[in-house]
Amino acid sequence: MIPRIQKRGKRTIGLLYYLYGPGKYEEHTDPHLVASWDNNAPDPGRDETATLKQLQRLLDQPVENIDAAERPKKHVWHLSVRNAAEDRILTDEEWGDIARRMVAAAGIDDPEDEAGCRWAAVRHADDHIHIVATLVREDGYKPDLDFDAIRVQAEARFLEAELGLRRLNKGDGTAAKRPTSAERHKAERQGRERTPREELRETVRRAVAGAESETEFFDRLAAAGVLIQKRVAPSGDLLGFKVALPDDRNKAGEPVFYPGSRLAPDLSLPRIRERWSGTQARHAREEPSDQKAEPPTSAPAAARRRAATAAWQAVIIIDHGDDAQVAAQIAAAGEVLDALAKTAAAHTRKELGDAAFVFERASRSHVTAERGHDRALRQAARDLVYSGPALGRGEDGATTAMLIDMAFFLVTAAAHWHAKKDHAQQAAAARQAAEHLRAAYQAAAPMPLGALYQRGRRLSQPLRQRQVAYLRHAVPELAEQILAESGWYALAATLADVEDAGHDPVALLAEATERRELDTAESVSDVLVWRLRRMADLPADASAMPERKAPRTTTTRDAARRSAGRNIRPGKAR
Repeated sequence: MIPRIQKRGKRTIGLLYYLYGPGKYEEHTDPHLVASWDNNAPDPGRDETATLKQLQRLLDQPVENIDAAERPKKHVWHLSVRNAAEDRILTDEEWGDIARRMVAAAGIDDPEDEAGCRWAAVRHADDHIHIVATLVREDGYKPDLDFDAIRVQAEARFLEAELGLRRLNKGDGTAAKRPTSAERHKAERQGRERTPREELRETVRRAVAGAESETEFFDRLAAAGVLIQKRVAPSGDLLGFKVALPDDRNKAGEPVFYPGSRLAPDLSLPRIRERWSGTQARHAREEPSDQKAEPPTSAPAAARRRAATAAWQAVIIIDHGDDAQVAAQIAAAGEVLDALAKTAAAHTRKELGDAAFVFERASRSHVTAERGHDRALRQAARDLVYSGPALGRGEDGATTAMLIDMAFFLVTAAAHWHAKKDHAQQAAAARQAAEHLRAAYQAAAPMPLGALYQRGRRLSQPLRQRQVAYLRHAVPELAEQILAESGWYALAATLADVEDAGHDPVALLAEATERRELDTAESVSDVLVWRLRRMADLPADASAMPERKAPRTTTTRDAARRSAGRNIRPGKAR
């Protein structure tokens, strides 16, 4: 159940005309009252003798009875309450009870004291009602409506449980502002998949991903094709910015601009600056410079491998760091997802874009991020942006699968942390992002894993048995599960490559499996393939590996003895 308080208005009759009218798209059917302040208000929808003007006069009467100077400038309060599409259709009596509880929760009416403002609830569809109220009581008192939105949201959670409706997660005031109904209808008319507000939020987030200065940020925005207005103080200090889509115009033909803070709480200029400075106050302005810093450049595959390492390190911090450090890592993880989506190959672009879009909600909470601890992830996002688009094949494609696999565990760790902190909406958003990453992985992984699978199938029987022995010695509790997976052959090939590269397969395998996130993996062998290849610095693409040399004579006992003699710290990232 979604209660939404609309902007206050000045004309009760105008709102009533809309509520009882056909709707903008003829979507209103059988408009009628389901409840009112005295349960006796005229209903122009089903009473032929009642008129909208009569209802308006009754609602506005307390307002008209006080001096004009004391009347609120905007005295019309409007609340819509909508159920989810999968919810059962409620009766008029149920909707009437919902309306009475909502106005009581908001502070519009007080049934116990039999005092309150006048209000009426109109139903013109199966799934929602509208409540219109006038904000002056009959005794002239004007209600205190501070935090009315929070109160009606809390009441909605109770009603969902009582009526057996879809349970929504409790909010905490850190979510980005939702598009208005007018914005949604306009987007539908223009054939847009998302509203301009949502498109601009995504564009600004991608522009800030890994950026290190105002100049770089605004250059990226300009390159993305959005219109920019900067707010400058008389002193010359930059105070804020607005952005607009070139083709989103109002009735006067002017671009519709949105301030960064209205796109999302963390996209105001002061909040963006925090990412660059590591503090909230220092370096609020850039020092002028004649030289422009050159952005980093590297191959997409190298950037993805470094990002996978940074993600691995971030998971460790989320598991064991303090709250401020964890909040910084989760916020920076959003930048990595934005950068990954921006540079994705065609077959993974949609799912990665959707993952970044929904994870945006998980990147903010009331825990203040301690900037500076997120440097590795922000640098990874920067490297991804400047490495350019990745191909869907070869080392680019294989390292993309490696990074998506690691990003999945990163957002899963974020979901666990948010859940422990009772951040319900953030935890749900992170879990949803993980599902999109899982789908992206399924699109990215078959080709590189298929090549490794074939490589593993070509191993000689004695060599494959040696990899089985390594596996059973390193992780006896997981060995049988892994051997039953179809990805075992790819892991066997990787263990052979690890050994050929001079590493200890038993020790490296034990280190790779000690992470608890294996519990959420669909294929443990897939996860271990990417972790081992990253830790041993092996090419992710099997075709880049040289042909195997003659079988080595190292025995399992030798490997175990080497492993026992090495000093490998648990959880050490490589």
